[in-house]
Amino acid sequence: MNFKKFVFMFCSLCSFLLAPVGGLYADGHCEFADEVIKFGGIAPLSPPGSTGAGVIIDWAYQQAADDINADCGIEIAGVNHRLEVITGDSEGISERGQALAERWIFEDGVHGVVGGYHSAVALALMKLTQENRIPTLFAGPWNDNITANGIIEFEGRSPRIEDGVDYIFRTSPANSMVAAVAAEWIIERGLDDVIIMTENTDYGIPAAADERALLEAAGIKVEQYNFELGTEDFVPILNRVLTRPEPPDVIHVLVTGETGFNLNQQMAELGIAPSEETICYAESFAGDSEQFWAAVPDGNYCAFTRVGATPALFGEIATELNAKYTETWGGVAPSFALEPYDSVRLLAHAIDVADTFTDPDAIVAALETADVELAQGRYYFNYGSHNPDLPEGAPAFMWHQWPDPIVTVVQYFEEGQSALDAAVIYPPLYQTHGTSYIAPGTSP
Repeated sequence: MNFKKFVFMFCSLCSFLLAPVGGLYADGHCEFADEVIKFGGIAPLSPPGSTGAGVIIDWAYQQAADDINADCGIEIAGVNHRLEVITGDSEGISERGQALAERWIFEDGVHGVVGGYHSAVALALMKLTQENRIPTLFAGPWNDNITANGIIEFEGRSPRIEDGVDYIFRTSPANSMVAAVAAEWIIERGLDDVIIMTENTDYGIPAAADERALLEAAGIKVEQYNFELGTEDFVPILNRVLTRPEPPDVIHVLVTGETGFNLNQQMAELGIAPSEETICYAESFAGDSEQFWAAVPDGNYCAFTRVGATPALFGEIATELNAKYTETWGGVAPSFALEPYDSVRLLAHAIDVADTFTDPDAIVAALETADVELAQGRYYFNYGSHNPDLPEGAPAFMWHQWPDPIVTVVQYFEEGQSALDAAVIYPPLYQTHGTSYIAPGTSP
């Protein structure tokens, strides 16, 4: 059975979970079995994780579950089952990810794991979900190894795809996919002196390495600084930037959440970037315009990477979800609202098609052959056990990797501007204002 028509129900509390029930659903039109289908949902709800993103991720999980349950849940063998997403606080820490997996698997008895945000959490958590045959659909973490050989990273063992069934999938882009867009924009701008400021995590270090390799191969000078999440005072490092003989052409911040916002604001206060000499290239979380402007009031003319469909490309599902997001949070739904929403719906779709929630191998087979349109676009997976031979030269991360995430470079050009009105400046295919960069003090 495919998804029926959505009947949306608004959830006013972002962390609300429906209590397990049998019998009639709240509006009286659905009969549910007593057994509930459960997903574990990853969200960084406490420091040093990106708490602003975490509450939105949780909201997206619950919205997706509400939408599915309003349509009588997931039908298995002619019986409707209610879906529950049990959100766990990862804090952005790998050890917390492992603890969440243990709780979900051994106490809660989840049938799948969805979402995510920090790569370190995903890499730590997926070892347990793989070993315990829990279908896992990451939406948010970018580390290449998540869909390549992440277990090698931690255990020194053979790739999980060498034999048996691989239970790990991803719908967010790999670092290499994002780095390519960022590097191409910098190269095409003709910039030759770049500073990368990155977080010292399994997201930040590989992301910086991927981008740096591409830039240096093009003959561009790259200087790099690493920070711990939770750092508050960046002035000592920024003073080193101020004393350089020449200002850098661009500073790319690869630091997530509140820590990255803090760094951006201190750069602006010191007159480093954005400025006439130096482009401010903020982390993708800057796409949450309400939180960005609250934390970085001097960040006008900062560019940032946006992952996911832009509002101009929203289809029916994204438009309806965005309307609910705007009503609840204001602004435009960022990728970390659309991605986790889709992860719940896509895994639920696979269970629906497999007609089982107790046979993980059948669910994996349904995911591998999925072809379904959701908020971010059309989901499918080119490579997996259904098509195991990656072409020569294809990156290993393309296994169980959605190949079509949209990655763009976007720039604010008015103080307090909504991300809805910011300019898409790269790649040219998606440009909205006819330019690849807007100089401070000007308008497109």
